[in-house]
Amino acid sequence: MLILASTSSYRRELLERLRLRFEVAAPQVDESPLALETPIERARRLALAKATAVSRKHPAATVIGGDQVAVCKGEVLEKPGESERCRAQLQRLSASAATYYTAVAVLNAASYTSIELMDTTTVYFRALSRHEIERYVELERPFDCAGGFRAEALGIALFARVVSEDPTVLSSRLSSPFSVPSPD
Repeated sequence: MLILASTSSYRRELLERLRLRFEVAAPQVDESPLALETPIERARRLALAKATAVSRKHPAATVIGGDQVAVCKGEVLEKPGESERCRAQLQRLSASAATYYTAVAVLNAASYTSIELMDTTTVYFRALSRHEIERYVELERPFDCAGGFRAEALGIALFARVVSEDPTVLSSRLSSPFSVPSPD
């Protein structure tokens, strides 16, 4: 049995691409940062903690846990939760870069197997106008995404390029800037 230790619809969609049968279980892990913990350490710790929590309840299963921590200008970007914080995060990201540290832990307690992976993705944002940010937040409402945007949808219009080794990233390089569509 394969179990995704996550309640994230985005992670579920990624795993569904492989057309594997799997179940989803909420890991119920405290995601608070620890003192002096780097973003990479936090992502790794949480991915492993999520996989471990679910593996304890399902010791015969192979469990996948994951976590992502985003950083811009030395500041961790949490999920904004609401429009005002989302707009502020996007303004901070305008004409800047954000680095996303994505950790994955795969555990199988029955076979004493564990694998941990880390990917670093850097997103380079275009200079964003106040109007573009307002329009994007209104259309997408990405309040549950670190940094306040969804690369899988209209968020792709906010950046100039992406650098990553992760094959699930939409594009490794965007050749021209886009703008958020205006209503007709």
